[in-house]
Amino acid sequence: MKIVVAMSGGVDSSVAAALLAEQGHEVIGLSMQLYDQAGGETSFGSCCSIDDLHDARRVANAIGIPHYILNFEREFDEQVVSNFVREYSAGRTPIPCARCNSDLKFATLAERAAGFGAHAVATGHYARVERDDQTGKILLKRGLDTSKDQAYFLFSLTQEQLARAVFPVGHVTKDVVRDYARRFDLPVAEKPDSQEICFVPDDDYASFVAKRAPGAAIAGTIVDEEGHTVGRHDGIHRFTVGQRKGLGLAGSPDGAPRYVVALRPVDHQVVVGPRASLERTTLTASGVNWIGGRPTGPVRVTAQIRHRHQPAPGVVCAVGTADAARAELTFDQPQVAITPGQAVVFYDDDVVVGGGWID
Repeated sequence: MKIVVAMSGGVDSSVAAALLAEQGHEVIGLSMQLYDQAGGETSFGSCCSIDDLHDARRVANAIGIPHYILNFEREFDEQVVSNFVREYSAGRTPIPCARCNSDLKFATLAERAAGFGAHAVATGHYARVERDDQTGKILLKRGLDTSKDQAYFLFSLTQEQLARAVFPVGHVTKDVVRDYARRFDLPVAEKPDSQEICFVPDDDYASFVAKRAPGAAIAGTIVDEEGHTVGRHDGIHRFTVGQRKGLGLAGSPDGAPRYVVALRPVDHQVVVGPRASLERTTLTASGVNWIGGRPTGPVRVTAQIRHRHQPAPGVVCAVGTADAARAELTFDQPQVAITPGQAVVFYDDDVVVGGGWID
């Protein structure tokens, strides 16, 4: 089978390409140039850099597969970076990895792969795809390595995309991936994982947003839940629901710490309160994708409101129309810091039922 592999220059995608080549597939490596790198300069963060593109090419040479670099600067800026800036400016907390993986990596690479006559698109994600023998539907499942599982970021993939998706490292642990890299003698075998947002220098997202959208950096007030002013701030883009550090405030009159409990972009207000005010049992989500099809009634699920959130049981219902799919979720127990802009993902055991963006 001819398979296109999205090669980021990291160890996971490199091993994915090597495993597929070892299995006898005709593998083509594709890397995405996401921003202007004229003169060898990097204007964004430490991954997706020109060094990563060089690493991907070195790996392709070591494996003995063709490698191409595709210019996705415009698509990346429109679909990922601009969305990131708009969301923070609107008092929401975005998750660019999910946007990049679905809107850009799979959708766009699938189109380019067709030009190479490829039948599938592979990545180094820790996730699995399987076909349900009873329904014929494609299932998206958590990766075997729960500490590295990335199915959360792939909730918006469609049946058509999943039918062409291959995740060669989803059935193994990170330690095994490292061992494979050493066995294949890949030049990135000991390369560390990137931990930051790839396009934000030094992980300073507030400065990045202010530079791209100066209107976001409007000073305002910090108020308590009764509306009393307790401080000032330099822009709501510097805050997220659940935040405790960096508020520049003393504790509440009773000595309890204060947390950001809401953001009001129209009024340029940051609302603070006690931790108890962060607890909620319900949420609504927009832009919902139901991987196996829209449910006709309430569905018992576990749900994650952040990538590292402990899955919590609850009941989800589909609402809205097909063109404006939404969901309402009720947890069995209150959850802390349900944050607008983040992804909520629904699971049936290790199968991803669907997900959307928290309102």
